[in-house]
Amino acid sequence: MPADPRAFADLPVPESVSVWLGEPGRPASYEHAADRVHYAASTMKLPLLVAAYRRHERGELDLDTLVPVHNELRSAYDGSVFSLDRADDQDDETWDAIGTTVSLRTLARHATVKSGNLATDLLLEHVGTGEVAAVLRDAGCSPATVLPRGIEDAAARGAGMDNLVTAADLARVLAGVATGTLAEPGTCADVEIVLSGQEHRNQVPAGLPEGTYVAHKTGWVPGVAHDVALVRPDGLAPYVLVVCSTDEAPEETLYARNAAVSAAVWERWTA
Repeated sequence: MPADPRAFADLPVPESVSVWLGEPGRPASYEHAADRVHYAASTMKLPLLVAAYRRHERGELDLDTLVPVHNELRSAYDGSVFSLDRADDQDDETWDAIGTTVSLRTLARHATVKSGNLATDLLLEHVGTGEVAAVLRDAGCSPATVLPRGIEDAAARGAGMDNLVTAADLARVLAGVATGTLAEPGTCADVEIVLSGQEHRNQVPAGLPEGTYVAHKTGWVPGVAHDVALVRPDGLAPYVLVVCSTDEAPEETLYARNAAVSAAVWERWTA
């Protein structure tokens, strides 16, 4: 970690962007509105991924088990049936598998690297929201971060069960992975490998030199763009950077803001 956190004092961060920056397992080098609450979007898939791998580690869930792929899901609120819209998803492979079976490991990967919504909700059926809550608790997250439901569970959302996060809490989860403390070290390494395959790279990675190692999870819906990233510069200490943007602005504008923060962090961290 850079010796002097004051190197980040003039970091150009828009007011609408929450930021947490620091070396995993250490206090923050920089924070801006890091405890502000944001809609989670697909960043909820990070603790879900950790939860799936922890249950596998404990022998409660075999990630190589084949499970049915379907689009009839149960609400976390009242058990009513809901379905997802393929047009809102980025993961054609899972949709093409409806009526067949795939492994939980495949669902976990597609939920993460493709940010697949159907894959996410199918994985959550087997992992459970209680285990996701346990990941948040064990990472030391604040009560502000809650992930009680799956994607597009309208009944739960209407009942006030919304997925909410803070930049600081997302950093705690990813730091627990990076330091090998949120699960067994081998399990955390496996989770990081999945995160390093992320296909959506227009936020934190867009501000880094080409080829820089980054393991991360993005999230976006209209007016929201987040990225929670572990960056490992060659020959230097790694850092966790979380950027959470909530603003009525075009998607590309939000991405560009987060990428600009990432670029400024890289410049100072590697100076």
